[in-house]
Amino acid sequence: MSRKKKAPKKIQVIDPIYKSLIIPKLVNSIMYDGKKTIAEKIVYDAIDKIKSKVKEEPINVFNEAINNIKPTVEVRSRRVGGATYQVPVEVKSKRSQALALRWLIDASRKRKDKKMSDKIFNEIYDAYQNKGSAIKKKEDTHKMAESNKAFAHFRW
Repeated sequence: MSRKKKAPKKIQVIDPIYKSLIIPKLVNSIMYDGKKTIAEKIVYDAIDKIKSKVKEEPINVFNEAINNIKPTVEVRSRRVGGATYQVPVEVKSKRSQALALRWLIDASRKRKDKKMSDKIFNEIYDAYQNKGSAIKKKEDTHKMAESNKAFAHFRW
């Protein structure tokens, strides 16, 4: 870390079609080996499928799905004396968004569909309806934090 001054904040890229800040992050997370056009095609195909399946605006469905996946608390390891405790802490909004996108993509990649766009569409649709693997991951994280609430006084 530099001692001189804080690193400047990067300018966030806005999606040209849907005017969203989250979609470019999803594209970059899906991307393999710098193949951005392929990743964009996958994401836009999934959003088009949302448009045909749901009568609402597809970007609203996508945002609602991401909000359903976002965690509010997580556990962090904290070493006190010789023991390591799992301490529940609140998640900052930027990290919760990053975790939501990561869980969405991981759950999508584990699905048994043919195309990646189908996998992403199905996972987004499941998250919109509050079911699916990404939602299960969020609930597991919340359960873990709830069960370790006794160690909350170790928070830093």
